[in-house]
Amino acid sequence: MHINIRQPQLAEYPLLVELWEASVRATHHFLTEKDIEFYRPLVATCLPMLKVHCVDANERIKGFIATGEQMIQALFIHPDARGKGVGKKLIDFAITDLNIVKVDVNEQNEQAVGFYEYLGFKIIGRSKLDGAGKPYPILNMELNPS
Repeated sequence: MHINIRQPQLAEYPLLVELWEASVRATHHFLTEKDIEFYRPLVATCLPMLKVHCVDANERIKGFIATGEQMIQALFIHPDARGKGVGKKLIDFAITDLNIVKVDVNEQNEQAVGFYEYLGFKIIGRSKLDGAGKPYPILNMELNPS
């Protein structure tokens, strides 16, 4: 699969929210339908405030990474592109081109925690609540912490 990383056009942001939802439904089994409905407008509102890069494959967006405050704020891969190198390519880009070394990840998303650990991130902290104050613990991870 040929992977092209680029910044999305503002008109493509609704597609990113759709991709976010598909990814969440495939990986965040701990969230309820009510949670997804709660987070969807937050994602739609926050994405344009972040630096977003997406991956195109076969002329479709297959994943995106959003960065801000010197960390990965979001990484979501379309379910049909999981396991094909899209996430790793976006992380490598964030580390190499954007100097990103931190990420917060849902503790209950064990696949994501394992993915970041595989890429060299280490857990440096834990919050009992997520950024919206919901009871979904967040692990603070860093690449090569001192």
